[in-house]
Amino acid sequence: MRTLEITILGGTGFVGSALVARLASAGHRIRLPSRNPQAARHLAVLPNVERIRADVNEPESLRAVVVGSEVVINLVGILNEKGRSGRGFDLAHAELTRKTIAACIETGVSRYLHMSALGANESGPSHYLRSKGVAERYVRAAPDSLDWTIFRPSVIFGRGDSLLNRFAGLLRLSGGVMPLARANAKFSPVWIDDVVSSFETALFGGRTSRQSYDLCGPDVMSLTDLVRYTGSLAGTGAHVVGLPDVIGRLQALVMDFVPGKPFSTDNFLSLTVDNVCQENGFVRLGITPTPLKAIAPTYIRPSR
Repeated sequence: MRTLEITILGGTGFVGSALVARLASAGHRIRLPSRNPQAARHLAVLPNVERIRADVNEPESLRAVVVGSEVVINLVGILNEKGRSGRGFDLAHAELTRKTIAACIETGVSRYLHMSALGANESGPSHYLRSKGVAERYVRAAPDSLDWTIFRPSVIFGRGDSLLNRFAGLLRLSGGVMPLARANAKFSPVWIDDVVSSFETALFGGRTSRQSYDLCGPDVMSLTDLVRYTGSLAGTGAHVVGLPDVIGRLQALVMDFVPGKPFSTDNFLSLTVDNVCQENGFVRLGITPTPLKAIAPTYIRPSR
């Protein structure tokens, strides 16, 4: 397989770290821009990884880090913002995507892979889903000179995730009691390695050219199911208290002002849309998705 020069935006996060490790091990040369290169120090031992200090929100810096790349991958995403206006989501999702597409076109990059989210929609109920939908519109409007592929995963699990690990931590703190807003919201949890495999499959375009893929695991689970299963693995059990929407909205409103925003009004609104696939893109990619219960017991265990 031919090796590529690849720039990855958002490459120091949960998905990014796994993708960088996979692609670097395959021999590809990776550029990893970040305002704080020390955030990528856990990737410094990998071959072919160049850490670059850069603010990718600045168009000039963005052009400098993508020029000469054969593929640009945008994984940047946030689950919450400072404040409640939606501006933070627009900057991180829509505006950065618009700037990245422009930088790719100006510097002659020919391939762009984009991480979106299942349920992304410009008419969605939350700032998160709407800003992701706007970003997709920018990608689809790219000229023929820039070949693209969009991935839209459901919630992602795996060692180091902020999904099951967060539930396990909260259950340990609460003695197994968990009040849940939108407790019946549906998800199809997808393993991080399967998401990484999707990006790797699409590096060269081909049948993935100008395509969008919804990515889901093989199982549909409610939020209650996820918490109870995590409790069984963590040894805490889980007594789930489903909150009526009026109480759930109040809980979210209070959490809007808690440092770190463990939950927010925008999260609540996103949960009003079930996070499941109508058509699982893994089928078209030739990837068999891995069940949650095959992986979760390897990293969620009872505390000693």
